[in-house]
Amino acid sequence: MIRIENLSKSFVLHNQGSATIPVMKDAQLSVAPGECIALTGVSGAGKSTLMRMIYGNYLANAGRIMVGDVDIATAQPREIISLRRETLGYVSQFLRVVPRVATMDVVAEPLLAIGTPADQARDKACSLLQMLNIPERLWSLSPTTFSGGEQQRVNIARGFAHDYPALLLDEPTASLDAKNREVVLSLIDAAKTRGAAIIGIFHDEAARDRVCDREVDVTGFTPQRAA
Repeated sequence: MIRIENLSKSFVLHNQGSATIPVMKDAQLSVAPGECIALTGVSGAGKSTLMRMIYGNYLANAGRIMVGDVDIATAQPREIISLRRETLGYVSQFLRVVPRVATMDVVAEPLLAIGTPADQARDKACSLLQMLNIPERLWSLSPTTFSGGEQQRVNIARGFAHDYPALLLDEPTASLDAKNREVVLSLIDAAKTRGAAIIGIFHDEAARDRVCDREVDVTGFTPQRAA
């Protein structure tokens, strides 16, 4: 479902004499439906960079990033938007939403975007918000006013609202108490069972050991190691 071939990336620091910083070279990775892999490596090794390249936030300098039949490395913006709507979900550490939009609508939006009837989309949003222990009195409020832990749970609810065939998870259990952590892990297990291909960053080793089928150390993709 997700396949990375000969992927390379450099950053150009235009405010520092256009210095070029190579961060990844000849990365190779494959994730099958129903498989969850953990990206590991020291801080700065390129875990987040790789996730952002897969999601299309960073452009690749060379190589392929296949998600289904779409090559993110060469796709047009409209193709990436369509892929994000239907195929590739992303749960980041930080909630970024339009201010003043109610939490219920934030969670339901991925379903509404693919044409799900409004009542069904909101029913699913209700179910996830209840599961993740967001008090009902908050559902009509904007999540921009919530605590960090509440915002993260809203982010998770939004990311799991639609049954994406592929998922990117950036520290999905960070800052969660034991009860909510267990809910998130059960959502990941359920996504794997239905056949989602998942790539995650998990600093929570116990969570990683429970839901991940294998680990990939991205340090091996750095130009220094690849040389």
